[in-house]
Amino acid sequence: MLNRTWGTVHRICKTTLHIQELEVEIDGKLASAVNYRELGRDVSPGDLVELNTTAVDLDLGTGGMHFVIGSIPQGHSKKGGKAKEHHKSRGHIMKLRYTPLQLATLSVEEEESPYHSSLQAAESLAGMPVIVASLHSLIAPIAAVFSHFAPGAARLAYLMTDGAALPLAFSKLAASLKEKGLIDSTITIGHAFGGDFEAVNIYSGLLAAKHIVKANACIVAMGPGVVGTGTSFGTTALETAPILDAVDSLGGRGIAVPRISFADKRPRHYGLSHHTITALMRLCHTTCHVPFPKLKGDQGQKLQQQVEELGFARRHHIYWVDEDRTLELLEEYQVAVTSMGRRPADDPACFRAGGAAGWLAAQWLIDKHR
Repeated sequence: MLNRTWGTVHRICKTTLHIQELEVEIDGKLASAVNYRELGRDVSPGDLVELNTTAVDLDLGTGGMHFVIGSIPQGHSKKGGKAKEHHKSRGHIMKLRYTPLQLATLSVEEEESPYHSSLQAAESLAGMPVIVASLHSLIAPIAAVFSHFAPGAARLAYLMTDGAALPLAFSKLAASLKEKGLIDSTITIGHAFGGDFEAVNIYSGLLAAKHIVKANACIVAMGPGVVGTGTSFGTTALETAPILDAVDSLGGRGIAVPRISFADKRPRHYGLSHHTITALMRLCHTTCHVPFPKLKGDQGQKLQQQVEELGFARRHHIYWVDEDRTLELLEEYQVAVTSMGRRPADDPACFRAGGAAGWLAAQWLIDKHR
């Protein structure tokens, strides 16, 4: 189902390199909309815009806004002439392939790329720490804690998969972390697009982080909008299992970020989420490094009981971390982040799980430089 309607651009709220945030008028009412500049022409107040209204009609949270499909400049009729802008791309790798919005990107691997020869020769991550998370919001505590504890010259890359939002520009969080210097470079893989570098798949994306970005560590996580269905296998969060296997196959050191919550009262997500259990205990073939935040009281006992009863230590390397200072550092760096609508103070365990992973990666770099 794809719901569409026409509206008129009332106001341009914000313009960045990749996106226009709009206020549009539809049947006399104002609504928010997004125009991706890589997918069409820039719009101006008074222009007619065709909008994908599906997310709003379904009353979704993440992605609950309209998206511009196409536009007609003010003064043109919908039946009349069409405005056309060609954005010439040097690349030939199509993303959103075989859809009306497919776009050409210059991928790091292709022959026209200045990095083609580097990627031809690249075969190993040479022990680079790769932190793999199942929620986009976790990139914030990972980056904040890593940046604080890592050696001064350390570089952190963020590799965004196509498990959720496809345009990197949709993530205000990633843009904020980059502006603050907590993330150095971004890479978009698969059908995700808009990173500093584009790559065809997880393998070349990881190698680009190591050999092109020259990163000392890398975060891998989808964009905003994880898909869940209340079933064991019907979630995009399970992409973490093959990603961790890919890290291992390329000679990296995979750190799995557990999804933990004591604010989410759904039994399948309370304490250690079934997403993490399924990915790490049923689907992942690799022995990973799994840091858990050391929690106090009943929450700490519950989490430790789950980890022990599920046999995590028989499959993976387990760490209990209490030096991460996650909530303090998020506040110090003024990082605005929520997960499932909850702020760090509302669900500390969730964010500390990301911070523990950032802390562990930083400790490995410190040990390496000693």
